Amino acid sequence: MTIRVLCYGLGSIGLGIARLAAQRADLQIAAALDVDPVKTGRDLGDLLGGPPADIIVTNDVAAALSCQPDIALHATGSSLSQILPELEVLISAGIRVVSTCEELAYPWATQPQVAVHLDRLARSYGVTILGTGINPGYAMDALPLMLSAPCATVRTVHVTRVVDAARRREQLQHKIGAGLTPEAFAARVKAGVVRHVGLHESLYMLAGAFGWQLEHVDYRVEPVIAQKSIETVYMQVAAGQVAGIRQIVSGRIYSKEVLRLELQIYLGATNPRDEIVIDGNPPLHVTIEGGIPGDISTAALVVNAAPTVMRATPGLATMSDVGMVHWRG
Repeated sequence: MTIRVLCYGLGSIGLGIARLAAQRADLQIAAALDVDPVKTGRDLGDLLGGPPADIIVTNDVAAALSCQPDIALHATGSSLSQILPELEVLISAGIRVVSTCEELAYPWATQPQVAVHLDRLARSYGVTILGTGINPGYAMDALPLMLSAPCATVRTVHVTRVVDAARRREQLQHKIGAGLTPEAFAARVKAGVVRHVGLHESLYMLAGAFGWQLEHVDYRVEPVIAQKSIETVYMQVAAGQVAGIRQIVSGRIYSKEVLRLELQIYLGATNPRDEIVIDGNPPLHVTIEGGIPGDISTAALVVNAAPTVMRATPGLATMSDVGMVHWRG
């Protein structure tokens, strides 16, 4: 069965999703939707740097839905409240959704009222919606869950993800506060502007899947200060300025830390990696040297999840609910 796809949102990640979807024999791009006037009216193939795709990018949701897609591969924002109207329109049209929205990855604990609303709406229309990506959605939640499969018992899980932001896109470098003074960084953290979105969602996804009721959650965001001048394609950071963030969230039961997720994203990060340590029977310690690349892997996860979501039980799903997402040739 060929799955008809709506590519919803054509930023850098959205274009990556469209590029991979166009290469899949089991997917057919039926429509492409974006609000950017530079992109609307153009052939999707032109935006992808390839031959014509005979798909004209539109900013009209009704026009996109008239192409009768089965599923929307959605990449428009990180805030669940901001994308909620988009999701409601898609669900009400009977279209399944895989979204890169970080807050959609596990909203049950962080935004329970919205989660219940979306779950009920999706069930009433018989569709499944899923939020996923490399983080949240895989590296710090779904992957540790999968690694726990051979464990008879699990006592604690520690996950560390270290990313060299110097190799990432400009938007991310600004998002982590690179180039700010420590004082400006602290002010923007307080305002909620500088942070990685999704760490709490990963923590609660793990706890929920393990059946753990966390009694206390600790959270902090710290600057990583540049020890020497750092230059990227997009900016120059002087010694003493902020190179990025160190963000930690942990969960406790009976005063014991059972989950700890640490994310370091900064320019010139040393020893980039994804590291998962499970204290259990048997204990497991897995390290992915260099770490999983964020952008291409997020696009791949969304595309690879499409067939799984087509088969999933209707409702608001998480990566701990749906069947195994994997590559298919």
